[in-house]
Amino acid sequence: MAQVESVHTTAEVHGSFKTYTIGFLCSIVLTMIPIAIVMNGWLEGVSNAVVLMTAAVLQLAVQLIFFMHLREEKKPRYNLFSLLLGLVILLVIVAGSMWIMLYNMVAL
Repeated sequence: MAQVESVHTTAEVHGSFKTYTIGFLCSIVLTMIPIAIVMNGWLEGVSNAVVLMTAAVLQLAVQLIFFMHLREEKKPRYNLFSLLLGLVILLVIVAGSMWIMLYNMVAL
């Protein structure tokens, strides 16, 4: 009878119940803060945008660290390079779109 090998070795531990719970609670808090700020109108203008963007960046960091296990990656760091490439492409698309929209608003 052939022996079936496990997909994951002992070196590839993906996370414990504790780390998933911490990540989940951080995600909930980082979701509820912007909702409360917007729904109650606690901040306006630039401060509102700064808090919302900060919460979004922190949410991204929580997702990458606790759920995508980015910090536990062994070398070579293919996932990190793929993420960075995706972020560069996203930045180019968003910046290009903003530039086009700003140019069209001025031209009208």
